[in-house]
Amino acid sequence: MSLLDIDALRATPLKTEPYDYFVVPNFIHASAFDSVIADFPHIASTGSIPPSELPIKGQFDALLKELEGPEFRAAIEEKFNLDLSDRPTMVTVRGNCARSNGKIHTDTPSKIITVLLYMNQEWDKDGGRLRILRSGTDLEDAAEEVSPNGGTMLVFRRAENSWHGHEPFEGPRRAIQLNWVTDDEVVAHEQRRHRVTMFLKRINPFATKIRDAAAPHAS
Repeated sequence: MSLLDIDALRATPLKTEPYDYFVVPNFIHASAFDSVIADFPHIASTGSIPPSELPIKGQFDALLKELEGPEFRAAIEEKFNLDLSDRPTMVTVRGNCARSNGKIHTDTPSKIITVLLYMNQEWDKDGGRLRILRSGTDLEDAAEEVSPNGGTMLVFRRAENSWHGHEPFEGPRRAIQLNWVTDDEVVAHEQRRHRVTMFLKRINPFATKIRDAAAPHAS
């Protein structure tokens, strides 16, 4: 049985202002969400981590496989009217947010589509809710605010105006990010960068600050 509510994805309209995006609450079926959360890998550090660097198992492993599977890709292609068949995917996992994360950004031009799947059971915090923004200068000028819980999924087409960010938050904030990117070199470069960061964190307890300063734009 699928963990993902593909029918809900297909039924959700694509919004085009201020850029192309859509939000699907409870994209992970409610009956499966707790078991997926139970298998979410323990992550002590901040920053984005490739699954290859984590102990992936059980229902969380099944979830990642579905996200990179043909049915999900086909639904995204249909929604954005584009062909992703020759575009590689890049997946990272986050367990914690640093206070420096969440600054307004658009994502890099090498990303074509960004998928953010939020893996927190509840969210009553003041910060950490991602905002779809109308500009790159005003965090209050938001078209929509997305709470990062309950298996909610946000998907957007990267563009020069795909501004997003969130109010500061520090603490556990679990998410999966999947991107379709322009070519395999993008994936290789990012994997190398993340492995270097993980190595630095293992040998230096203060290296987390290096990572957070270098990449303050996590979603």
